[in-house]
Amino acid sequence: MGDVSNGTFESSFKIPEIKFTQLFINGEFVDAISGKTFETIDPRNGVVITRVAEGDAEDVDSAVKAARHAFDHGPWPRMSGYERGRAMMKLADLIEEHVEELATLDTMDAGKLFVIGKAHDIPDAAHCLRYFAGAADKIHGKTLKMSRAMQAYTLREPIGVVAHIIPWNFPTTMFFMKVAPALAAGCTMVVKPAEQTPLSALYYAHLSKLAGIPDGVLNVVTGFGPTAGAAMASHMDIDKISFTGSTEVGSLVMQASAKSNLKPVSLELGGKSPLIIFDDADVDEAVTLALKGCLYNKGEICVASSRVLVQEGIYDEIAMKLAEKAKSWVVGDPFEPNVQQGPQVDKQQFEKVLSFIRAGKEEGAELLAGGEPCCEKGYYIAPTIFSDVKDDMTIATNEIFGPVMSLMKFKTVEEAIERANATRYGLAAGIVTKNIDIANTVSRSIRAGTIWINCYFGFDYDAPFGGYKMSGIGRELGLDGLYMYTQVKSVVVPLHNSPWL
Repeated sequence: MGDVSNGTFESSFKIPEIKFTQLFINGEFVDAISGKTFETIDPRNGVVITRVAEGDAEDVDSAVKAARHAFDHGPWPRMSGYERGRAMMKLADLIEEHVEELATLDTMDAGKLFVIGKAHDIPDAAHCLRYFAGAADKIHGKTLKMSRAMQAYTLREPIGVVAHIIPWNFPTTMFFMKVAPALAAGCTMVVKPAEQTPLSALYYAHLSKLAGIPDGVLNVVTGFGPTAGAAMASHMDIDKISFTGSTEVGSLVMQASAKSNLKPVSLELGGKSPLIIFDDADVDEAVTLALKGCLYNKGEICVASSRVLVQEGIYDEIAMKLAEKAKSWVVGDPFEPNVQQGPQVDKQQFEKVLSFIRAGKEEGAELLAGGEPCCEKGYYIAPTIFSDVKDDMTIATNEIFGPVMSLMKFKTVEEAIERANATRYGLAAGIVTKNIDIANTVSRSIRAGTIWINCYFGFDYDAPFGGYKMSGIGRELGLDGLYMYTQVKSVVVPLHNSPWL
């Protein structure tokens, strides 16, 4: 595991004081109505970082009432898009001023690499805000050419009070992928961060107040899915819900919406994304893509390339080089700059990943690297590579959400397409080839929301992101993501002296 695999993984990094641990409702930090709190744990060592207010249905109702009042009577939906954009730009500036502290919170809470958070996750949040701030005054309808003696146009109006349920793997990125377009559209909202990673969301709430976003527009309720999350999904006065998480929980969110007020639901759910490497690929480049695609963020990413399909001509060489590089992958304290992989987010996820590894061994896959925890404390798992994985094995069909790769051999383009599509998921896929015909054929044939050719994790704020099949409903990012937070209204006026009306 590299030069830090000594079983200690202690850091000299100075942990800052935790400033915000209460719920943020109507512009104020308040205790949960019940007075309850819960622990948030440092996954590096299992130590309690602090206690955070545990919101439940009563607190959700209080937050929704604040958001409803802000939407129905407050200035935010009635501001010009330019004015909303200015406030969002100010929030982006404040995030950049506090980048190190925010990156520290996500590293402590989620085990994410500090250098990546400081260089990418937190600055990208500011970028996301500025992207949608620039779109806030460009939300236009259309003029309609009618077949009858009428003239008409459409308006795009904010959908209303929105509930955002955020996952723990990208606490900052996912917060703003949802919050930024909703703010730009003129919505008000209640955000529930994951119980594993509540700290940065509360800090962003504080910064939103400093940025001049009016009270009640952005509310944050920390708590648990079966209580706070379920209350949001079933709340009669929430107009839309946006959820990112597991397919299983996404199904529950959708059911709760259907049983309450039929609020629109957008879901970004699980994945089992294939990376297809063809014989003409540069082997070293393909190995680098495969490792990063599977091991980035310790495999806790919905688009992880956890199924690597390799054409038979280069399969053995790819397998050998992947195993070699995985064994030298540096696992350790995520505050250390040379570390490539930190701990899994919590004990539950740690044990879940290990159970999948055991299943891989028991079902006959060949273990090439890793396959075990790699320190005495904390939730660290060695990068794990299985070869000769069959399509029906547990590790090939289930989203693991950890540093576990399944290597699979194929012969023809047609076989690769068929096997890539043989999953209930359809979030993303990667293709590695120098043949433009293969790249075009395969990219059009795979049923997934994002296809990367000779790259992986090629995200951009202009590119809509979302899934096919059981990977979700709707899109985030781009103008498609912005329009998810609007309603279309048709306005029709009869022409003068029309005999039809």
